[in-house]
Amino acid sequence: MAFAETDRAVIAQLSDITKHFGAVKALNGCHLTLKRGEVHALIGVNGAGKSTLSRVVAGHIAKTSGSYAFNGEQALFASPRMALAAGISIVMQETSIAPDMTVLENIALAEFGARGRADWRAMERKAAAALDFIEQPRAMLSKRAGDLSIAQRQIIEICKALYNDSELIIFDEPTASFSPLEVEQLFSVMRLLRERAKSMVFVSHRLEEILEITDMVTVMRDGSTVAAGVPTQSITSRDLVQLMVGRDIQNVYDRTLAPAVRGGASSPLLDVRHLAAAPLVHDLSFTLHRGEIVALAGLVGAGRSEALEAIFGLRKMQGGELFLNGRALKPTSPIDAIRAGLGMIGEDRRRQGIVPDLSVEENLLLAHLGRSKAVHTDYGKQTAKVDALLRELDMPAHTRDVPMLALSGGQQQKILLARWLMLNPSVLLLDEPTRGVDIGARSTLYRIIRKVAESGVGVIVVSSDFEEALGLCDRIVVMSDGVSVAEVPSNVLDPAILTMLSMPRSSARQMKGVLEDVSKAVDATAFWVQVEGGRAFCLDLVEPRPLALGIAPNRFPLVDDTALRVLLAPDAADGAVIHDGAITSVKYRLTNASGHAFGEIGISMPSPGDDRLERSASAIAQSLLKHDIAHIRLAADPTGHQETVHEQ
Repeated sequence: MAFAETDRAVIAQLSDITKHFGAVKALNGCHLTLKRGEVHALIGVNGAGKSTLSRVVAGHIAKTSGSYAFNGEQALFASPRMALAAGISIVMQETSIAPDMTVLENIALAEFGARGRADWRAMERKAAAALDFIEQPRAMLSKRAGDLSIAQRQIIEICKALYNDSELIIFDEPTASFSPLEVEQLFSVMRLLRERAKSMVFVSHRLEEILEITDMVTVMRDGSTVAAGVPTQSITSRDLVQLMVGRDIQNVYDRTLAPAVRGGASSPLLDVRHLAAAPLVHDLSFTLHRGEIVALAGLVGAGRSEALEAIFGLRKMQGGELFLNGRALKPTSPIDAIRAGLGMIGEDRRRQGIVPDLSVEENLLLAHLGRSKAVHTDYGKQTAKVDALLRELDMPAHTRDVPMLALSGGQQQKILLARWLMLNPSVLLLDEPTRGVDIGARSTLYRIIRKVAESGVGVIVVSSDFEEALGLCDRIVVMSDGVSVAEVPSNVLDPAILTMLSMPRSSARQMKGVLEDVSKAVDATAFWVQVEGGRAFCLDLVEPRPLALGIAPNRFPLVDDTALRVLLAPDAADGAVIHDGAITSVKYRLTNASGHAFGEIGISMPSPGDDRLERSASAIAQSLLKHDIAHIRLAADPTGHQETVHEQ
């Protein structure tokens, strides 16, 4: 029986929660109210504090201050086991199953930590009841857990929670590596849990999933709650992005926005074509010119860092090609990349960059060992260059002999940058170059990076800080789910639009199939587009023959500068066949099952056009079903044929 709306009651109440890790405030004034029979989204950009707050709720870490009540009583969880005993479980993105044990043994795993003999019959009855609760087959119990799919492993984690009588289940990025079909399987289970009065917290970057499955939304930013308990039905994806980004962006990078390509019409310095590198990079293409700073922007899991590692020879390429100065580049190790003229600063400077027991000078000169084939390296010849670089980095000369661990994080990052400048690279790869760096050191690093680019070096930056990516870089390559989905000058974007473009779209591959079906059915160009801020953001395009529409996945023109200015106008009606000069078009707005906007599908052909466009709505609807994305639908079914003629 479905859980009645009137039966909803507060199960957990967190108010003014703070969490300090030393001098760092990870949480600062967080509020969260959870109710029975509710799926509650907890969202925010990278580093907003979502996982930290989730871990406080689940007893993994203790709050520094604030109040936390669970089931009407003060929650004083000193360990995850205490929270589990109270009825709280957390399902992590990476499941914690024991692969060589059976599903039954995994579900009842907590029993093996108890004293006395295990009652296998009782455990099997209880585990079977957990599977019954979410309508899963009991036959799973005897299977080896390691043989199951990722989605089925998540089902095991949910059954663990049910086995332990959990009333509140936290899902932390559960769908990050799911196929669309697996997502729908998980959502079916979550709906059953909701009907059976279980409460859930859903932590995710995927806006389409949040709008699809959740009842309420709480938004976090910089460790604080900025919107608490907002009904999902009352908010749009654009609203969510603005709450996540939160503030007007000012140009604090002290530079004039550069043209899209500093090198003009010159050939690329680095040409990346359809790069694939397991497990996260599937199809990445972009170019880098001399003197240009390009950002690989995306969310955690998009494959940004893995792409840099593949280019630098740290990760094996499964597909694609690299060209440096027009010549094929096939680095099988970092030494190959260094000798070709590449340098890289990794995301984790302690693990990937510095040797803590060596001095600053020794760390500075480490890269010479990779480039030089000589048996001996005369470091003495580099002293003058080291001193000059230290002055450029605003660091005193005596720093040469100081151990690396004696430096601050910002100073260590400066040294890592200087290490590669010693080698005069042609391409510099920077992964999160200002992570954990104070604003003063950031300013120096930005100045050095710009100066390096002005000398003709091509720079690729990976940054989770979208303000930084837009302020520092000339051009943005947007990555989502391991694929480059856009390549655009930074002055065209703002953080809100960049965040929206970066959001993983689990339906993107199926939508490509829909466009291909519709294009074939009506023999016309089909496109998936979203209009934001007066610009046409083309999410995908199938063009059987050239048609000058002025849109493309790697372009973000003003709507008025395209051949679709009438079609994409705010007052253009769904299903209206529009004759606009040489182009005849029709469009249909898309929504998900909750009624939230999902962009628009448009179909265009050369004028005068014919009745093929009248059949397009039916073709779209049939193809959505065919590709198993029935949760996306036409916003309205046109009841009659309309025509609009626009004279150029």
